[in-house]
Amino acid sequence: MLTGKKAVIFDMDGSLVDSMWIWPEVDRIYMEKYHLTEPATFHRDIEGKSYTETAQYFVDTFRTLDRTVEQVMQEWRDMTIRLYATEVFPKPGAVEFLKAMKKQGVLLGIATSNDRTIADAALQARHLAPYFDSIRTSCEVSAGKPAPDVYLKVAEDLRIEPSSCLVFEDVPNGILAGKNAGMEVCAVDDEFSRPLEAEKKRLADYFIRDFNDILRHTYERCDEQT
Repeated sequence: MLTGKKAVIFDMDGSLVDSMWIWPEVDRIYMEKYHLTEPATFHRDIEGKSYTETAQYFVDTFRTLDRTVEQVMQEWRDMTIRLYATEVFPKPGAVEFLKAMKKQGVLLGIATSNDRTIADAALQARHLAPYFDSIRTSCEVSAGKPAPDVYLKVAEDLRIEPSSCLVFEDVPNGILAGKNAGMEVCAVDDEFSRPLEAEKKRLADYFIRDFNDILRHTYERCDEQT
């Protein structure tokens, strides 16, 4: 998996840290506050979208929501920063894996769909920020995942060719973003995307339950690739 790789780039939520549980709760509280009803395709519609794109989706989809994109994003920030700073923790084996990569001289990056303020709060609270040579959000590029933009931006920051980068992702659109960037992708198990496990394995090059799998060299090589 790591042979020939000069950089490892992580999605943050659900891949590096256990945080996906926050968003259903934020959605529930927010929708109750403004008396909104989610469409049947809601979760798939927003998968991989940047923080800004998701707020725009809310404004466009919920016609009774008399809020601007910035107002929506600020309310979400206020609701989530405390949770990220106090109740979000790294995936099992993640810190040990980061340390191993740094020891081997592999460059590390973050390519997240989350808001930059929230991402910084989460990484700093768990003392993870110093490990990373580049931290980018999809709000800083032209299009969110499955577009490759945020992964290509991190690779550009690191001055590493995409083919020499390994990506860790937990959802299909994120996996596609890494593949569209010309990178190998390892899918990471997460409770909230577990129903999509077969699709994740079909799209990715590798699959792990957590980062201890890599440390033990027991990860799965996926049979099919895009």
